[in-house]
Amino acid sequence: MCGIVGCHHVPDAKSFKPTALKMAKQCRHRGPDWSGSYSSNNTVLAHERLSIVGVESGAQPLTNADESIALAVNGEIYNHRLVRKGLKNPYHFKTHSDCEVIIPLYMEFGIDAPKHLDGMFSFVLYDKKQDRTIAARDPIGITSFYMGWSSSMPEARFFASELKCLHAVCDKISYFPPGHIYDSLTDKVTRYYEPSWWDPTKVPSTPVDYKLLRETFEKSVRKRLMAEVPYGVLLSGGLDSSLVAAIAQRETLRLKAAALQQLENGETKTEEDEDIGEGLVGIDDENKLSTVTYLPQLNSFSIGLPDAPDSKAALEVAKFLGTKHHSMTFTIEDGLNALSDVIYHLETFDVTTIRASTPMFLLSRKIKAMGVKMVLSGEGSDEIFGGYLYFHAAPDKEAFHEETVRRVKNLHLSDCLRANKSTSAWGLEARVPFLDKQFLEVAMNIDPQDKMITKEHIEKYILRKAFDVSDEPGAKPYLPDHILYRQKEQFSDGVGYGWIDALKDNAELHVTDEMIKNPKPEWGSDIPDSKEAYWYRLMFDEHFPAYCAETVMRWTPTWSKQTDPSGRAIAIHNQKYEEAK
Repeated sequence: MCGIVGCHHVPDAKSFKPTALKMAKQCRHRGPDWSGSYSSNNTVLAHERLSIVGVESGAQPLTNADESIALAVNGEIYNHRLVRKGLKNPYHFKTHSDCEVIIPLYMEFGIDAPKHLDGMFSFVLYDKKQDRTIAARDPIGITSFYMGWSSSMPEARFFASELKCLHAVCDKISYFPPGHIYDSLTDKVTRYYEPSWWDPTKVPSTPVDYKLLRETFEKSVRKRLMAEVPYGVLLSGGLDSSLVAAIAQRETLRLKAAALQQLENGETKTEEDEDIGEGLVGIDDENKLSTVTYLPQLNSFSIGLPDAPDSKAALEVAKFLGTKHHSMTFTIEDGLNALSDVIYHLETFDVTTIRASTPMFLLSRKIKAMGVKMVLSGEGSDEIFGGYLYFHAAPDKEAFHEETVRRVKNLHLSDCLRANKSTSAWGLEARVPFLDKQFLEVAMNIDPQDKMITKEHIEKYILRKAFDVSDEPGAKPYLPDHILYRQKEQFSDGVGYGWIDALKDNAELHVTDEMIKNPKPEWGSDIPDSKEAYWYRLMFDEHFPAYCAETVMRWTPTWSKQTDPSGRAIAIHNQKYEEAK
């Protein structure tokens, strides 16, 4: 991940530039490799770079030939090679960066440019000739992005990767909505992402196609191996991360074998595999060799308290797949000591997000210290397939589908926020194959009756079945059966049940009954419903002004009266484990 800041229509760009650079510095952790800036007229762009693709030549902001267009991007464009080939008008590319294609797309399609992108991104583009700024965010909001206003500069508009970049300058901030684009010519934010599944009242009736589901997800993982730096996979031992790891390992071994075969055959290198001799191989959108870095073995990473449920399962999966596994532990004290930093980086006070983010935050630091800069992760599956245990209580398929659509639309405020900011805090990038546009078109258009949880079908049954090849002669299994059909554990539970218990106990020490009865007036109607939630809100307030709370959403299960969002607090969790004994 990188960090970006865009300041449009400030009174004077030259005098405002030092302020813009200070704003960008607040998210330098996202892009520790280099810093860059661009200013013209009344607009300033600043960029903090984490180099993943186009390492040697992709410094930003990027500009066109006459520097009349400047671009600051945070993200990865997986179809950039196809975009380059498909441009109607010739364009001289200055770099090998995947993100540079946004400039010629804008020149050809204007504000429709994001419709042609396949990836995760937030960007600010300035067109000097039109004195026009546009800003956009990827369809689901995998990359974090905010928009701000200042009453002292009413004509100005501000954009940044993180909240902390804006609150010193802006007195109003909102999250930039995923799948939308801002155009300064109209001063409006409009939605460009219009998938077929967007309307939750249109309940799909397409029966599940297991082969299509499997092949589409494999392609999604495959395209996310695009990198020129060491990468790995986050492996909790649950279904989602294990499937990602299984496919990534297959692809890594396949591509490595293809590269070695190519070298043995003495084949001529093309632009798309020019670095193959250095061990850089991969695929493009047509399954042809491209540039991707592999390690001698695919590295997998897990974290938990000693004897955590997920850590044991992750080790078993790693041995089965043959990855080079790093099982890391943390102590409750480590987690408690990190809480304030976690809240500062996450920019939220949501209980579920903080519980799950703290181990991920600690793990990301260790991964980056090993020299790995990109990891694949399993976020999004539970929202798409109704994998959370509270989905057991869905009254009918219509309600089930409506809830999956709602959850996917809000991922940018929960799991995407966690994955993006927990890793970016240490200059690590997380990619999420389940949120691929093509995969979403397939998975969200399956008849929700096929997704419903029944006595015969465990949660996410159709995803498990899609990768169950036991009835296919000669097929190599993706995962052991008991992992493929392992019951859901929320990450904050799976790292060790003692973690959540310790958080609750410590909240009791920091928050009194009297404090609960007398919440801060500036919190308005957004009152914490537990001492743990109250404690997190106090820490949030230490870092951010009260109005920043408007960007936060609390994660709560539907069809449930529980106040604790932990999966372990849902009765079905204990019931299923009792049945398994």
